[in-house]
Amino acid sequence: MISLFTIMAFASLAQAKPAVQKPTLEWPNAVSKANSDPWLAVHHNEIAVMKPKLLVINFTNGLSEQAGRAKVDKLIGAIRESSRYHGTEDKDAKPFLEYQVVKYVDLADKEPVQTPDGNSTKYPRRTPLHDGINFKYGDLYSKEFAKYYGFPGPSRNLTYLSLAQLVAQGEVNEVWFLAKQGNAGAPLESIEPKQAYDANFKKIVDKHLDGGNGAADDQPFIGRSLRILFINAERGVGCAMESLGHSFEGMARCGAIPYLKKYFEEYAGFDLDKRFGLPFDSLYGRDGVEMDYPSPNSIKFVWKGKQIVKTDYIPVANNVHFMPNGRKDYDLENPQPMLTTMNHFRMFDGQGGKDTVTLYTTNLIDQFKTVADDCMGRWVVYWRQNMPGLMNRSLDDQRKPMRNWFVFLFY
Repeated sequence: MISLFTIMAFASLAQAKPAVQKPTLEWPNAVSKANSDPWLAVHHNEIAVMKPKLLVINFTNGLSEQAGRAKVDKLIGAIRESSRYHGTEDKDAKPFLEYQVVKYVDLADKEPVQTPDGNSTKYPRRTPLHDGINFKYGDLYSKEFAKYYGFPGPSRNLTYLSLAQLVAQGEVNEVWFLAKQGNAGAPLESIEPKQAYDANFKKIVDKHLDGGNGAADDQPFIGRSLRILFINAERGVGCAMESLGHSFEGMARCGAIPYLKKYFEEYAGFDLDKRFGLPFDSLYGRDGVEMDYPSPNSIKFVWKGKQIVKTDYIPVANNVHFMPNGRKDYDLENPQPMLTTMNHFRMFDGQGGKDTVTLYTTNLIDQFKTVADDCMGRWVVYWRQNMPGLMNRSLDDQRKPMRNWFVFLFY
């Protein structure tokens, strides 16, 4: 077992890294404001803050605009907190993501109406309903919805801008919609046709991959990435943060950005088979088997009737459902402390040039219970804080400063 004294000794060996040049640019700006703009890749390391323009749509009958806006504002606050690189340790860390609501479109019915899911008559549901996803994503791009959004086009045409046009012109960078899940089939947690790039961050013309947490046949690719998030109106923002966590997993792992895929899979524990010789690549693939941690640097479980014990098991950060000490999905309360390198991911600042080891406990995420109050929200806030963000100290394979992962959200 590695003692706490040894952990402290590792930390004391941390070597100072060259100062990273301080970014100064803001996005969107007068030169670039649309998703997938080549400007983002060219100026990636110079961006100090992103203020994405957010279109919010409410389909929830019985949800007042005041309550809907309050939920959205709280989610924006949770995202802001999660984008403060190492914000738990560094109280002066600046938030990188500052979402701006460009328009809140309330499509709830004014009078009570009986619907299959508790959402409004304007909710784009399939007819007839079927098992599975009944939300018609394609309708959000229609002329009918363009009128609902109410962004006027050229005055001589007396028309409204469609969602595709709004995204192309940089008037909207992301869409969130509030709805009840109901019994008629929920929307996907998030969806994002992601513009594909090559290894040099150059756009591959007419190629995209499915990011987000699932894909829909009627979701068009409009030549630019667009993330659409479903916010369950009957749950707290922690569940929305969990959905955004899965969205990040999907975006990072789909292969649209090779650089991000490579390093994210290392950070989020999608290489456990290669790193530790486990019979699955991540804890998502454990097939319901419960993990045990006999010590802060070991893992034990039964796999196909055989007990497996791995010592010197020190993960990085694992995934949205599994903290470093997660025994099963959503195991937020496990008091077992666990060694991890997530706080020093790819800093190479510890003994022997390895990442410094620190101790993960539930106390680290409990501070976010009010920020993201349900589902895996408080863990996702902390998980995102430790990703390479603004002014991060991680290094890539060429020992160059790691690119800020949050910029990739709008590639």
